[in-house]
Amino acid sequence: MMHAAQVQQWGEAPKYIEVPTPSAPTSEDTIQVKVLAAGLHRIVRSRASGEHYSVKNLPHTPGIDCVGVTRDGQQMHCSISAEAHGGTFREYVNVPKKNSSPLPEGADPIQAAALVNPGMSCWMALRNRCQNLPSDFSILIMGATSLSGTMAAQLARFLGAGKVIGCARNEKALKAVPGLDESVTLLDPVEKTDFSSLGRVDVVLDYIYGAPAVHLLKSLEPKGTVQYVHVGSLAGLEMSLPGSVLRSKDLVIRGSGLGSFSVNDFTKELGPLVKACARIEKQKIKICKLSDVEKMWNEEGERVVFVP
Repeated sequence: MMHAAQVQQWGEAPKYIEVPTPSAPTSEDTIQVKVLAAGLHRIVRSRASGEHYSVKNLPHTPGIDCVGVTRDGQQMHCSISAEAHGGTFREYVNVPKKNSSPLPEGADPIQAAALVNPGMSCWMALRNRCQNLPSDFSILIMGATSLSGTMAAQLARFLGAGKVIGCARNEKALKAVPGLDESVTLLDPVEKTDFSSLGRVDVVLDYIYGAPAVHLLKSLEPKGTVQYVHVGSLAGLEMSLPGSVLRSKDLVIRGSGLGSFSVNDFTKELGPLVKACARIEKQKIKICKLSDVEKMWNEEGERVVFVP
């Protein structure tokens, strides 16, 4: 037997319980790892609430990725693509070999467990959902002070960005985001926000959506094609965009998330993403014991990583 976190009723925090240890894999396409660290990402909370489109059945073991160690001592980042493989908030997990990537030498397993998932949003948006970007493209990150946005400011550089602009409400936090060339403070109401000084913008990576996205798209004066990629909805689940904005500007609007790209698309990018995340500035992480999962589940603030 082993310990795991398990949601038994939607809306309740997971409980720390005993479950059967998975059998050793019989296929060379599957590996078993002892979990060293697993991140409590925003999508993990959403799935565990029963509200995410990718989860339907109870009981539910939270966790979509982890850093684990194989029987021969190799530390791996492992991604869980389907509930059939179980969640990662457990002591041992079997994962498809194609969904795993070795950690670079010297990489911090806690940082890797915390950062690869939020880093994926930027990485997949730029690698898979954008097309024909110029070599020194300019990117505007809406929601740049979130963990995903902060990582996007750094990862975009690795992927060829020549200019990185951040937008968020907290001016002090915005100035502290590493890698930004320029910043725009989002005002209240959002219509007071001045986007007139942006200049050329090739990509908008949007983690907030809602009214700020509408105001931005109305305000943009493109000097070429603008590729807008919706990733998150921190400011609202919907937006109402006048048709005249689409007719009068060269906009390409897409979303980025599982469904808009395939699991195979992601697994092809996992290795380079893991290596890139090991190179960015370390983030402040709260480390918690998995046995405290029920108590710590609704804690706000720092990114949480659970360890055995």
